Amino acid sequence: MSQDPAAVALERLLAVTEASYERRAQLQHALESRIVIEQAKGILAERYGLGVDEAFEAIRQASRSNRFKLHELAAQIRPGQPTPPEVASLLDG
Repeated sequence: MSQDPAAVALERLLAVTEASYERRAQLQHALESRIVIEQAKGILAERYGLGVDEAFEAIRQASRSNRFKLHELAAQIRPGQPTPPEVASLLDG
């Protein structure tokens, strides 16, 4: 017994739509993470007189060494707040 062609088409459309929403959510998360990381780089660059590449490297190294997600550690770097010790220890010495 074969399925109704309209039902098959609707199933496929729903699957494609769901995949599209999932992809959009992933891209939105990536964009938001990137914004947080860029802001943290700028804060560290200004605070420590670094280039943005050096600031990124410090965040990256601290996140790897301490098994933090990069964007989670970057989110802790805020204006008017102390630099997280995991990052500060790399830059203060």
